[in-house]
Amino acid sequence: METSKVRKKKKAFVEEGNCVACGCCVKVCPRGAITVWKGIRAKVDQESCVGCGKCVRECPASVISVQEVEA
Repeated sequence: METSKVRKKKKAFVEEGNCVACGCCVKVCPRGAITVWKGIRAKVDQESCVGCGKCVRECPASVISVQEVEA
């Protein structure tokens, strides 16, 4: 019997309602995966994000988390 392993990847997610759009995460993202959308909130490009967590450590409002998603 063959068992299929589900690969997991990590991606950053922003609690959009609590983001203050300071841009700190944008500055530290090595992949350029984060932008400040319309000056309102940070937005993560899930295709570019590698889940390194630099944005999580930099966010002064602690509204970014890295979560596992199915690959």
